[in-house]
Amino acid sequence: LSIRRQRQMCIRDRLLRELEMKVNFSSQFQSIVDKWGDLEAIVNVERDRRFTYREFHLVTNKIVNMLSTTFGMERNDRFVNILDNDNMALFHFPTIFKSHFTGAFTNSRDAIAEHEWQIEYSKPKVVFIENMHLATHLEMLIGHGIKVVCMDPIPSEFEGNDNLFYLWDLLAQVSDENPNMEIDDREHQSIIRFTGGTTGKGKPAVYCADNWLGLRDTLYALDEACFDTNTRMQHIAPISHGSGMFLVPTFFSGGCNITLNEPDLVKYCQTIETEKSTHAFLVPTILYRMLEIPEVQDVDFSTMQNMYYGAAPMSPAKLKLLQKKFGNIFIQAYGSTEHFAIALSLSKSDHLCENGDDKHLSSAGRVTAGVEVEIMDDDGEPVKRGEIGEFWLRSRGVCLGYLDNPEKTAEEFYDGYWKSGDMGYKDENGYIYLVDRKKDMIISGGFNIYATEVEAAINAHNAIFMSAVVGIPHEEWGEAVHAEVMLREGEQVSEQELIAFVKESLGSYKSPKSIVIVDQLPLTVVGKVLRKDVRKKYWENSDRAVG
Repeated sequence: LSIRRQRQMCIRDRLLRELEMKVNFSSQFQSIVDKWGDLEAIVNVERDRRFTYREFHLVTNKIVNMLSTTFGMERNDRFVNILDNDNMALFHFPTIFKSHFTGAFTNSRDAIAEHEWQIEYSKPKVVFIENMHLATHLEMLIGHGIKVVCMDPIPSEFEGNDNLFYLWDLLAQVSDENPNMEIDDREHQSIIRFTGGTTGKGKPAVYCADNWLGLRDTLYALDEACFDTNTRMQHIAPISHGSGMFLVPTFFSGGCNITLNEPDLVKYCQTIETEKSTHAFLVPTILYRMLEIPEVQDVDFSTMQNMYYGAAPMSPAKLKLLQKKFGNIFIQAYGSTEHFAIALSLSKSDHLCENGDDKHLSSAGRVTAGVEVEIMDDDGEPVKRGEIGEFWLRSRGVCLGYLDNPEKTAEEFYDGYWKSGDMGYKDENGYIYLVDRKKDMIISGGFNIYATEVEAAINAHNAIFMSAVVGIPHEEWGEAVHAEVMLREGEQVSEQELIAFVKESLGSYKSPKSIVIVDQLPLTVVGKVLRKDVRKKYWENSDRAVG
């Protein structure tokens, strides 16, 4: 019986191995090179680097081979990137999928405390870092027993450190042959990304390769997406995060990815003209700023075909101004860290409102082909159309869960769905409206009030640039609606005028009870308003965070 059992186990193990979805991305990218080898694949604007597909293939081969031979990294070993866009482009797709290692993507602009937490959590063997971080990060990284690779020649004050290396010196010593490392594209942990943290501390989400291919396919499924060899996709938002969604579909269609590092909107707009960019992705707060910059009023935007926006809802009033300036080029895309695919979209055709019916402009769009979006009540049952519930998302884009955190994974993932925490409803035409995050709901006097809805009403005022709405302590109501607002340059409005303006559209109970005009609102590095930071100062002396 023991021998029979051993034979059965051997047969089972062989069958499981045969069922693995093995992929060799070196081979896949070689096929792309065979088709488009001489086409431009990458432009790193600020470093003045340009790679054809053939050159990019060889450089990314070298990076994988260097990790394997120079640093002895083995299957499932980890490295971390603390890089700006130009350099991050070398370590994103296809590099990460050509290897059987795991790469953690951080945001270069995060504070050192955030980076150290991410390092301690992901436990890498190697960290790739911008030289500007050496003074603050090197000692900390070496203290964790990590090899550090910088992107520019080692400054004289750091020479002689046996744990610090210069990337291009390392690459000169290794082969550019295909690494030919096979991975299971459904099971192998290829990438770790940290959630944005707009409502709390970030969580490390884990991805397989097929999550990213699912993302690619949802972008191809969008109406009027237009990815082909003429595509020139421009990135200024971090490609370690939201803008990175557009790298993969651009590469698989023979297009070019164009990267910038610094959030310089004048240079960004000028680059659209000089590089003849056709596609881009920005968050609404950055798009709003483009309306205000006098230096770019004469820039030629005529090559721009698709401006994707997401990460936050667009103010319908501001959207109309943007359309007037740039034309009907806007496509809204709704995705997330945990569901890294386009779940909802509002096409360019959706943005045309010839009959005057523009209510759907405030929606997140309709469900993308290949994605399931269910709106659930607190018991996990679907609500009726028109009723508010939580968005549950299911597709190939749902990540594998949170790194080394089975409890949180079990809490937020169920039956293939990711429970987003976003609250909204679906109308009779299939448009889905996001009204708030669950954690940003304000409960005042027994009424549920959604911060995003109040912000949209405030932002419709001509004097307002952007706003953040939170609940603050109130002895009688538990919480009161409060807003902090930034004014457009040269504009003025009083608190009472603005409250009266909101009351006209939302009624009394949803309108702010107090408003403060501020010079700046706290934003993440990708331009999302940090409501948790606005809220924190009003609750810091309380033993509770809500009323």
